[in-house]
Amino acid sequence: MAFPLRASIVAVALTLIVPASMAETIKIAYIDPLSGPFAPVGQNILNSFQYVADKANAEKWAGNNTFEVVGFDNKASPQESLNVLKTVIDKGFRYITQGNGSGAGLALMDAVNKYNERNPGKEIVYLNHAAVDPDMTNSKCSFWHFRFDANSDMKMEALTSYLVNDKNVKKVYVIGQNYSFGQQVSRAAKEYLARKRPDIQVVGDDLHPIGQVKDFSPYIAKIKASGADTVITGNWGADLALLIKAAKDADLKANFFTYYASTTGVPTAMGPAGIDRVKYVAYWNTNNEGFVGKDIVQGFKAKYKDDYYSMATYSILTAMSQAVKQAKSIDPVKVAFALEGANFKSLNGDVSMRKMDHQLQQPLYIATWVKTNGKDVLFDQENTGLGWKTDIKIDSYVASQPSSCQMKRPG
Repeated sequence: MAFPLRASIVAVALTLIVPASMAETIKIAYIDPLSGPFAPVGQNILNSFQYVADKANAEKWAGNNTFEVVGFDNKASPQESLNVLKTVIDKGFRYITQGNGSGAGLALMDAVNKYNERNPGKEIVYLNHAAVDPDMTNSKCSFWHFRFDANSDMKMEALTSYLVNDKNVKKVYVIGQNYSFGQQVSRAAKEYLARKRPDIQVVGDDLHPIGQVKDFSPYIAKIKASGADTVITGNWGADLALLIKAAKDADLKANFFTYYASTTGVPTAMGPAGIDRVKYVAYWNTNNEGFVGKDIVQGFKAKYKDDYYSMATYSILTAMSQAVKQAKSIDPVKVAFALEGANFKSLNGDVSMRKMDHQLQQPLYIATWVKTNGKDVLFDQENTGLGWKTDIKIDSYVASQPSSCQMKRPG
């Protein structure tokens, strides 16, 4: 009689094991700068992905499936990004994420398209957390690419819609990094201002080498000489921190409208000199109405002694979790189809992944650098005692842009 008993035990054990064996690991390769001048931003966002992944796994956002986000250094280089892509494909990654630099993003898009065409059944999906060149969801759009940040035209639409209501703005200087994103910001700033406030004079338009300028004082001198009362810049990372520092050192009185003043290093560079004079446009503010995401902000600070600001990390893992459950698979093709047209709630409210071009439609914020007050400005940045006060939350439809995308889908 012992044998049937052992057989029963084995049968029960197998029943218990099978569901667990169906759980899979969704491996995401994070391809961004982890060395060089942009490393602090790259490391912060990698930590953000891993923190949210841990939360998602603990709370079973994707059911029994778990996320693993692994960092790979692309040194902010398009060519190095392609080398890293080959490495992560060889390691079995089927999902990649990148965002710090549209030059690298465009190179990865092209490579992913070509790889997927040549390797059916082994496709890669590119989850874009911050590369915001509009072409990526327009003329160069791809079924394999999903952007979770607002593109630079969407941000400029929001920024200029706010800026033009300030009658004190009369002379604007545009400065940016000389690559695809910086060029798009320059184009959009001039185009949108001319459309909305033709009386505003653009008194300067500079593009500088990305990640190479150590002293921005000559650029600040030009801005000062132009008589500009307002500066618009898409600079990020060290290029924005050094620009702001040079403006502070030269006592430039102009107001700054930025895309990335909340990113690592910039708050410290601004300090009190930036109070009431530096603003940013972004998809989120930690000091939002209701402080949605407060638990993540506080938990991240406790773990990393750093600030959580890359909310796209939350949006990506939330959307991926929903898509995996809907597709009942972690297969990239099935998940990609589930991501198309997806509606979900992120930390900035209800958002949707537009099917026609894979551009996330979401609210945007304009915020100003001020002293924390324990009320509407609860969270500071980089232990400065200063943080971001929400000026306005802009509905998704206001910043939404038309798309020229002609999507080609598999099958």
